[in-house]
Amino acid sequence: MKIEPGELSPEFLEKSAFHPYICSMLNSVPREDTYLQKGIRKQLVQSLRVKGIRDERVLAAIEAVPRHFFLDPAFERQAYEDRAFPIFAGQTISQPFTVAYQTQLLEIKKFDKVLEIGTGSAYQAIVLAELGVSVFSIERQKTLYDHISNFFFLKKFPTIKRFYGDGFEGLPSYAPFDKILITCGAPFIPPKLIEQLKPGGIMVIPVGGDRVQKMLRVTKDATGKVYEEYMGDFEFVPMLTGKSVNQF
Repeated sequence: MKIEPGELSPEFLEKSAFHPYICSMLNSVPREDTYLQKGIRKQLVQSLRVKGIRDERVLAAIEAVPRHFFLDPAFERQAYEDRAFPIFAGQTISQPFTVAYQTQLLEIKKFDKVLEIGTGSAYQAIVLAELGVSVFSIERQKTLYDHISNFFFLKKFPTIKRFYGDGFEGLPSYAPFDKILITCGAPFIPPKLIEQLKPGGIMVIPVGGDRVQKMLRVTKDATGKVYEEYMGDFEFVPMLTGKSVNQF
């Protein structure tokens, strides 16, 4: 099946790139980050700057992380386009602008303790780790959780701890967290995550229906009172309850 550049047919995705065994094998093999790819990544960072990302630490983290490592080699040309990209188990690797924007909203400080809901490809988790924080990341999709276990690049980041579980429950035994980031569209703000947010902490969460969610920045003051700020409309895959064992 011939695929033209930029053409990602459902048949090709199903039969090749996102077969879990092929993905797992490819994920474990170290990849090269060429001067060409670094140059294209610089262009991506400049485009994010133009679109309103002002935190230079966030931009430096995006530039430091080779996004093509997170995609099948067949799709390296698309890796630095500013758009979301399907992985498998019905999930996506988020658009670089969305990753940068959510990270900027968190107002990350070095050594922060960050809870992430929705590990996915681990791209967001690694961008956070580049900022010098400890990341506690939950993934409910067993296929994705196992897939990332073999990812060669993830092994370079010992400050990322991964968990297979229900994001609505959070990680009470590791709480409280300085920051909480939700990378999927939640139907509501989970009360248990609010409980696990440290006083003075920040949560960034997209909330709403299946198609479009409102990005909210939620802060908790020293007395435990919670405040919400609307930060724009975005589109995410839905946040679901429980744990899922995917079969392909």
